[in-house]
Amino acid sequence: MKGYGKPIALFCAGLLAFTSHAQEHERKVVLHGSIQSDVLIPEEDEKIGTGSYDDWALTNTYVDLGLMSKNVEAGARLEFTEYPLPGFEADFKGWGVPHLYLKGISDFGFDVTVGDFYDQFGSGFIFRTYEERSLGIDNSLRGARLNVTAWKGVQFKVLGGLQRRYWDWKHGAWVGGADLEMNLEQYSSKMRDKGITWMVGASGVLKQEGDEDIIVSGTNYRLDLPTTVSAFDVRSRFQKGNYSVLAEYAWKSQDPSFDNGYIYHRGNALMLSASYSKRGASALVQVKRSEDMSYRSQRSMVGTSVFINNMPAFAYQHTYALAALYPYATQAAKGEWAFQGEFGYSFKRNTALGGKYGTKLKLNVSHIRSLDKDPVEEFNGSTYGTDGYKSKFFKVGGETYYQDINLQMEKKLTKAFKLNLMYMNQRYNKDVVEGHGGTIKSNIAVAEGKYQFNKKLTLRAEAQYLATKQDEGDWTYGLLELSVLPYFMFTVSDMWNNGATNLHYYMGSVTFNYKAHRLMAGYGRTRAGYNCSGGVCRYVPASRGFQVSYNYNF
Repeated sequence: MKGYGKPIALFCAGLLAFTSHAQEHERKVVLHGSIQSDVLIPEEDEKIGTGSYDDWALTNTYVDLGLMSKNVEAGARLEFTEYPLPGFEADFKGWGVPHLYLKGISDFGFDVTVGDFYDQFGSGFIFRTYEERSLGIDNSLRGARLNVTAWKGVQFKVLGGLQRRYWDWKHGAWVGGADLEMNLEQYSSKMRDKGITWMVGASGVLKQEGDEDIIVSGTNYRLDLPTTVSAFDVRSRFQKGNYSVLAEYAWKSQDPSFDNGYIYHRGNALMLSASYSKRGASALVQVKRSEDMSYRSQRSMVGTSVFINNMPAFAYQHTYALAALYPYATQAAKGEWAFQGEFGYSFKRNTALGGKYGTKLKLNVSHIRSLDKDPVEEFNGSTYGTDGYKSKFFKVGGETYYQDINLQMEKKLTKAFKLNLMYMNQRYNKDVVEGHGGTIKSNIAVAEGKYQFNKKLTLRAEAQYLATKQDEGDWTYGLLELSVLPYFMFTVSDMWNNGATNLHYYMGSVTFNYKAHRLMAGYGRTRAGYNCSGGVCRYVPASRGFQVSYNYNF
């Protein structure tokens, strides 16, 4: 708790002012919050390679509290990660109240936040602060933000602060930025009459970071590091009827860092996205080219912390266990060409392909390639301090980083039984994503069935198979889940490597729901692998033991 006295005192002062304001104007004050606690009582298991544990129980626990009225909001979060779950970085460990904020909301179209906050400009290419607890990410800013919506069709933000890195704010850079979005249809009655919406936006971000001693290996040369790194973003989204088009371009100044090997290449990213949607049919096509877009407030940091921005992955986010066995992590520093398409069609009821209840088909295609790069002349056998490489903007590289082609079908066969099927072909470059292991080519089949006995009793089953000649070979997965509404859910599953290891990763759990409470208790093994969300991944080591999870919202 050391170092929290001043923030907590300021927060308490804000709460007192808030309470006085609410009482003075006799406005309703609403208390809201949540509790999330995930606990593992670990056991050693030599077969799956678990390590030894110093603590009998491990937990990540969060308590959020907030007060809200018409014109003022205040909130705080208690975090207890003194004995964290496996796989988090060492500095993740700790406990205290790292998140405090006070927000004033004006009746005239603006609001001001002081304390800790999250925000995003556009698609997040140059600025996105957010929390993702499963990955251990919380890159919030501690500072101030002004948000203005007073003018018709215009939203303007300006913000600045120090970025959180677990329990430390002292060594981070100062980060500031501004964002402007305008909805042009608000100024044209003809556009509104034709159902047209047209947004244009622009953003700018600046980080101010102290100097460091980075020495070129084998020499006495010290890099002349830029202490100010700027980034800019422009974008436009046009929508008419069922059609929508988005274009976005971002640029970043020289930003030598551990991520890019301390080269002085300027970063950029371009994204084009087009979609079509109507009842029973949809299509989405996207392309993204990015290079050297890793943007941190601490240039020498590794892992998942202190990213100022977020480069989204153009890969389908799978929920089935074997389909998610080899997830893709965005290559922000290395750069990539990414292509993605999603196409959906629903065959109507009482047709040859729709049958009695209709049929839904969805095709997803993701293909991610390297950039075409020509290296520049090295200095003393190193690219430190150089531009690193040259790259032709519209030329695609020859190396495949990731490919996923999957076809899904949803079919209701009877009034009580629903069937989902999926076939997936995947190509995963483990050398690029994980640093070793070659390219893994796999074919995956999934069948999921759900049978509803009555309004309270439903049985769901999954059968999955992954076939590959690389890595650990084939995998089989099975799951049974019985829901007894409104209180209970019973689940058993097994992920079996029927390839190289012949290991079973079994799991059994019981979930209890009552009003706003959710309690899950389970026991089993967890395979070592990567947990990913939005193109950001965290390595999770293998574990075995009792698991308890509690969630409460009020």
